[in-house]
Amino acid sequence: MPKSKKGQLPDYEIPTFKNPKAAVKPSEIHGMGLFATKSLRKGEVIGLYQGEEVDYEGDHVLWIFDEVTEREYGIDGVNETRFVNHCRKPNAYFNGEVLEAISPIGAGDEITHDYGEAWSDLG
Repeated sequence: MPKSKKGQLPDYEIPTFKNPKAAVKPSEIHGMGLFATKSLRKGEVIGLYQGEEVDYEGDHVLWIFDEVTEREYGIDGVNETRFVNHCRKPNAYFNGEVLEAISPIGAGDEITHDYGEAWSDLG
């Protein structure tokens, strides 16, 4: 997968706020979730985690480690990608702020990411 760093994104179209590829709906995993509105292929960009850079924990803060600057920072999510739920067998991955499909995702399927060990009891 292409690497990205803060302020620099790989060369592909990044959908924003009114994402044609995904929508927020009630989830059987947890509260609300992000669901594919059309079939997505492996490697396809689903969206961008957008929000203010922060240095505190929060319900919708995604922590990113920038390998170039060796700095960790949080993004307090404001768009639909903040509703991606945890799963130990995910179908998507946050490559920095970019959400990519790591396997084919069918229309109507929930989009999930493995947030790591701290979340292992939840899915």
